[in-house]
Amino acid sequence: MKAEIIVNKNFVIGEIDKRIYGSFIEHMGRAVYGGLYEPTHKTADTNGFRKDVLELVRKLNVPIIRYPGGNFVSGYNWEVGTGDKEKRPKKLELAWKSTETNEVGIDEFQEWAKQAGADIMMAVNLGTRGPQDAQNLLEYCNLNTDTHYANRRKGNGFKEPFGIKTWCLGNEMDGPWQIGHKTAEEYGRIATETAKLMKSTDPDIELVVCGSSNYDMPTFAQWELSVLDHAYDAVDYISLHQYYGNQNDNTSDFLARSVHMDAFIKSVAAICDTVKAKKHAHKTINLSFDEWNVWFHSNGEKFDEWSIAPSILEDVYTFEDALVVGCMLITLQNNCDRVKIACLAQLVNVIAPIMTENGGAAWAQTIFYPFMYASLNGRGTALQTIIKCDSYQSTDHLLTPYIEASVIHNEEKRELTVFAVNRSLAEDIDLSLKLEGFDRAKLEKHIELYSDHLKGINTKENAAVYPKKREIAETITFKKHSWNMLLYKY
Repeated sequence: MKAEIIVNKNFVIGEIDKRIYGSFIEHMGRAVYGGLYEPTHKTADTNGFRKDVLELVRKLNVPIIRYPGGNFVSGYNWEVGTGDKEKRPKKLELAWKSTETNEVGIDEFQEWAKQAGADIMMAVNLGTRGPQDAQNLLEYCNLNTDTHYANRRKGNGFKEPFGIKTWCLGNEMDGPWQIGHKTAEEYGRIATETAKLMKSTDPDIELVVCGSSNYDMPTFAQWELSVLDHAYDAVDYISLHQYYGNQNDNTSDFLARSVHMDAFIKSVAAICDTVKAKKHAHKTINLSFDEWNVWFHSNGEKFDEWSIAPSILEDVYTFEDALVVGCMLITLQNNCDRVKIACLAQLVNVIAPIMTENGGAAWAQTIFYPFMYASLNGRGTALQTIIKCDSYQSTDHLLTPYIEASVIHNEEKRELTVFAVNRSLAEDIDLSLKLEGFDRAKLEKHIELYSDHLKGINTKENAAVYPKKREIAETITFKKHSWNMLLYKY
């Protein structure tokens, strides 16, 4: 099979905001306790955080991390996670039926995030709490005033403000599963009033309002229209969440999910622009795709309710999952004109690229690698691509090209990076690549992620799926069902 990709230096999609390579930590399962934080681990630092996990996180070069939820945040009282650890109460955590020890809160997490080189995307509780509490938390985190909550932070040992710029106004408030679930009208009003209080307190922050929890929600589109009708002038982004799975064990359909993702993004952007036109607004609302991943392996698993840090949603990812994640990253890059923030959910143990063993090893799952290379090499300007190749139709009628690709131009480094997935399960594809305006571009590196076994996994004992450097050949060939990165210098 043959394919052709054509790009032109002058035909751009937009500048990639580095925050599209963000991630997510929720107080859920072993994401925090046993993941980031394990004071008894042999690698633990003086604050109790695992250095082996931090080393893997740093390799991903994650610029922003959403915290502390997720469904967790809709029942969370942030104050109990601050101050003297000996005095912090254990609490029932209703979202995930667990016991929260509150050993880690914003005090500790912001210290860890600094070590990871990441900013924080902080979520406020609009489930059981409201505007005043959100303002209090903002004062605690960001202000240097001689006032109650700023002084409380200082009294807890943090003289300087945390300086958190990006804030989420709740989480998945359209979902009946959410603690404090609201109608679109109810949520639109409380989000707007919360935004007003928060921006009056710190005008420099950016706010993300909740969009639909997924594309297939029965209230999708109407929810966005109603919420933005209230909140458009007060917020900066609207969120999207989407997970994909291969429950029917149909790999071709599974690899087509990024086509669905692309349609979701374009639909939400169109809704935002509809409200913009209705309001005769000048500003544009951009998108925060702040939960995305493959998630289905752990569905239906049981755990001990009200236990501390139970094993929840610990999907063991396969090679085909890595291909889908690679396709989803390409989709985010190709929509960078509207998607400015995105968070792979989550970072450690819970549907995550990094897995740990309590008291033991930490290792990279299969999905670690396409994310790492995208984050490291996908900074710059996304170029429009013309892809000429054969297509197939999924069982839900999505026309899906065999080649999924993005091209990123980093003018400062004089680099051009091509990310590509060959979706064909049977045939290698020979690629013809036309780089108009890059006459001196020379292929320096071809990184390939490939496995004969679509269900291949990585374990602590055996990294069966990992990237390899291919020899530079006159003809570029993408193996059947493979993820690829081509790095050009000019």
